[in-house]
Amino acid sequence: MTVQHRGFDLVVIGTGFGSAFFLHKALQRLRPNARCLVLERGGVHTHQWQLEHGRNSDIESADTIRTRPGEKPWRFSLGFGGGTNCWWGVTPRMHPTDFALRTRYGVGRDWPLSYEDLEPFYGEAESIMGIAGDDDIGALFPRSTAFPQPPHVLTTADQRMKAAMPGLHFALPTARSSVPTPQRGVCCANATCGLCPTNAKFTVLNGMTSTFSDPRVELVTRAEVHAIETEGGRARRILYRREGREESVEGDLVVLGANALFSPAILQRSGIDSAVTGRGLHEQLSLLVDVFFDGLDHFDGGTATTGVNYALFDGAHRREMSGVAVMFRNWPIHGFRLDPGRWRQVMPLQLMAEVLPDDENRVFLATDSPVPTVYHGSRSEYATRGLDRAFAGLPELLAPLPVERIESRGHRDSEAHMQGTLRMGRDPSDSVVDAGQVHHTVRNLVVVGTSVFPSCGIANPSLTAAALSLRAASRLFPAAS
Repeated sequence: MTVQHRGFDLVVIGTGFGSAFFLHKALQRLRPNARCLVLERGGVHTHQWQLEHGRNSDIESADTIRTRPGEKPWRFSLGFGGGTNCWWGVTPRMHPTDFALRTRYGVGRDWPLSYEDLEPFYGEAESIMGIAGDDDIGALFPRSTAFPQPPHVLTTADQRMKAAMPGLHFALPTARSSVPTPQRGVCCANATCGLCPTNAKFTVLNGMTSTFSDPRVELVTRAEVHAIETEGGRARRILYRREGREESVEGDLVVLGANALFSPAILQRSGIDSAVTGRGLHEQLSLLVDVFFDGLDHFDGGTATTGVNYALFDGAHRREMSGVAVMFRNWPIHGFRLDPGRWRQVMPLQLMAEVLPDDENRVFLATDSPVPTVYHGSRSEYATRGLDRAFAGLPELLAPLPVERIESRGHRDSEAHMQGTLRMGRDPSDSVVDAGQVHHTVRNLVVVGTSVFPSCGIANPSLTAAALSLRAASRLFPAAS
């Protein structure tokens, strides 16, 4: 596809959570004759194509970055819709304390905004995604809106935990439909969410087609953005490659949402650099556990992960170690139990811990390679201590259940939650963008997506990225009075 114009009011780079939700909100406020260009590195792969080919994209993500042998893997999907294709649809909010970790506990970084600032946009993002959840989770995460869909059916184990701990155990909010919609089926609870067979999980393909088909929007796929040129301290031209040709366009406002690995690389190639650009790459660390029951059958819930427990999350221990959320899984991650007649008497758990960002973990451009180099060193001691504490506390936590024994299955190598390489903050010497996600020095450049996170908390990041984009766009494009 050839770009029909060279000058645009808005140029958006990427089509994942950050870019799509920013564009969605901007189109509500932009004038009828505005011109918007969206540049997507990958192609458009329908839901049917993904099922038939057993993958989300025709681009091998491992070929697009460089890591050192034995280092942490980073998993992502390149194509129209970005991470909305490969994610599992888990959508808890970040906790109010996560936004002020340093103020409350003396570690990590505070965000330049509060939970209260973001709360209305959480609700809006949940509405767009059609989140299934139970409003009683508002006891820990204050809410101004109800969930669009009812929660999925809890397992018997979840029901017992919730009865014993009603203020700490909840149905896990997910972007997997619990009731059908015209665009989406109902979750089949087969734990194949990366390639959802019933199209129950929210994606850009089934939830935001009207955004990208808006007559003001021109979508160009297979366009790999190389750099952003500036003039007079403002982003002016976007340079990209498509079908072997070098092309460029101009934009009055540029939105960068390529993901937390490629967005910093684009800025580094552009000379829009600082001491912290590309630094602070992080994600959560989790521990997998199997709980063996004496007489209680499991795997009777309505989705892949049914419950979440916050009893081991917040408190003074966060000065020394991470809080932990305990996710109750409804699928046999490590297989069914082998004891005759007791094959369902096992329950997998995932213990999710916060990692404090370390600036030594980073994305940078090496002189001998055209692709970004990603470096991540040793495992977070802060998170590891938190997981050790949580594992030791499981017998007490699970007292409402007939537990026979608990076995650790080890740490997961990746959560596919790349975050923090272009973090937001108030101080330009220690952050890349401000509280509105506008670049500190290039004031018509907005960065969206998980790269702006100053910290990760214990929540899966996609819902927060979407809410941040809705907030950023509403600040830049105020509603008509």
